[in-house]
Amino acid sequence: MYRISKEFSFSASHQLCALPDDHPCARLHGHNYIVVVELSAADVDETGFVRDYRELSALKDHIDDTLDHRHLNAVFGHDKVTAEFLAKTLYDWCKSRWSEVTAVRVSETPKTWASYGV
Repeated sequence: MYRISKEFSFSASHQLCALPDDHPCARLHGHNYIVVVELSAADVDETGFVRDYRELSALKDHIDDTLDHRHLNAVFGHDKVTAEFLAKTLYDWCKSRWSEVTAVRVSETPKTWASYGV
């Protein structure tokens, strides 16, 4: 199985209002998010690719246009915008465009990751 991945980043704020008031994530705060999309295929195409990395720039455009430097609660219309939610949402967006997508990982901090995929 061939696997490729590409990393993207954005900055945004959110607030997890369902948490107790003394939880730091209940307060309005922001992250420098990292998103990694992974694609897999049993074989490469006629050019030797799982998928041309340049095609994945559509994800960068989507992130820049809809998520970067925005308040994610307002973008999605709710207050449960977790790394897990972002991983699933971005996975669905990617999978609808590229059949080879197998996972999306989202990091809020250098030591934490959430992923969604098959």
